[in-house]
Amino acid sequence: MRTGVIARKLGMTRLFDEAGTHVPVTVLSLDGCQVTAQRTQEKDGYVALQLGAGAKKAKNTSKAERGHFAKALVEPKRHVVEFRVSEDNLIDVGAELSADHFLPGQKVDVSGVTVGKGFAGAIKRWNFGGMRATHGVSVSHRAHGSTGQRQDPGKVFKGKKMAGHMGQDNVTTLNLTVFRVDVERGLILIKGAVPGTEGTWVKIRDAIKSAPPKDLPRPGSTKQSVAAKAEADKAAAVEAAAEAAAAEAAAAETTEAPEAEAENGGEQS
Repeated sequence: MRTGVIARKLGMTRLFDEAGTHVPVTVLSLDGCQVTAQRTQEKDGYVALQLGAGAKKAKNTSKAERGHFAKALVEPKRHVVEFRVSEDNLIDVGAELSADHFLPGQKVDVSGVTVGKGFAGAIKRWNFGGMRATHGVSVSHRAHGSTGQRQDPGKVFKGKKMAGHMGQDNVTTLNLTVFRVDVERGLILIKGAVPGTEGTWVKIRDAIKSAPPKDLPRPGSTKQSVAAKAEADKAAAVEAAAEAAAAEAAAAETTEAPEAEAENGGEQS
């Protein structure tokens, strides 16, 4: 089980796939998502990673939090979350996760706080059908109707669907599809709607009801690993170019030798 990431919701846009089909996507940004602490079985009784994201001024950070972040050698973070992981998927403290932690086409679960709707009526809050608009119904077309019984039990049971505060709840949307990732800008584009308003923080992790791709980076993709991979690819490209140049030089020498021999034979005769 891998760790998830903390991302900021920037808004929605649309893209087009290879067939030219319009695809609505939600844009999520990784704003300095770093590992701030590890939770181990020996010390804490469970295995997890604590991640932090977003910049926070030191003067607005408590002394205890400043000490915690200083121990991890990271800047103060605005939002801190823990993700349960397996022991083989622990990541070093201070590592910064990159957008290619997820792959295009992968299924993910996204958790966030929904948009607050304030005090809402029963029809909007619970999707009631409402009463008839004619035939004796007067000034109560959108009323929720009866809420109790008789003298016995003589009360309204707890949990009755009535008017009240709507929205601003913790919601997890399952099996959303990663449409595209932009490693350079730290963006994850997810097909469909994600809970929350623009500017809020959401948690993204591998879907629990879908099998993950086999080529997922484990224990995760960090900026350090991406840089190391880029350097390795560059070194491999340089080495391949040198080998190709050496092969061309050897081939040129082999072709020049018979020609020189033929010229020498012609001069002697």
